[in-house]
Amino acid sequence: MDTSQPLRDTIIESLRSGQLRAGDRLPTERAFCEQYRISRTTVRKVLQELKERELISQTVGSGTYVTEHAAQKLASMAADASASQISPAVLMEARLALEPAIVEMVIGNATAADFEQMESCCAKAEAAASNEEFEVWDGLLHERIAQAAHNAFVANVFALMNQARAQGEWGMLKKRSLTPERRLAYQQEHRALVQAIKNRDPALARERATEHLLHVRRNLLNY
Repeated sequence: MDTSQPLRDTIIESLRSGQLRAGDRLPTERAFCEQYRISRTTVRKVLQELKERELISQTVGSGTYVTEHAAQKLASMAADASASQISPAVLMEARLALEPAIVEMVIGNATAADFEQMESCCAKAEAAASNEEFEVWDGLLHERIAQAAHNAFVANVFALMNQARAQGEWGMLKKRSLTPERRLAYQQEHRALVQAIKNRDPALARERATEHLLHVRRNLLNY
């Protein structure tokens, strides 16, 4: 049995519920030892873990405090946990529904700076020394396109989808399926999509986005 779990769970739940807020001081190590009937070594292990997650900070001679950005860190942890439960098939279904659908919004709102970022992602993906590096820039390109819609809700949804792409199952499928020929085809499809967006051609951009995603799905999931 992990004797540290009750203490860890209690502190995290107190942070989530707002019972512990930024700047609040936590009980002493001795108090935690007595309350949870665990050793000081176990208490210190939990506190060190929370400190590494930037949820708490410790000051010698003063105590342990909730950090100013604890709530933000917890939200990020929750998003990561949610993303890890999204299967590649579910992710592809969402991408096919959403990415072509936002093209008109992107075309209407994208700036010159947005286009520069898209072109930069394409160039860095093409120059990537490994497939893993290529996948990073591939994901960032699609996220940059979504951000060019300049809609906070859309940007948050696509950030979550990019987190799902970073999970192990997607990575393993992409690694197995990404041949040099397929990578070259993806690069060409990325350039064609960006060019259609730059040309402010919504019909062609939607077509390019859909064709690319169907190609990716076929290579990853065989349908």
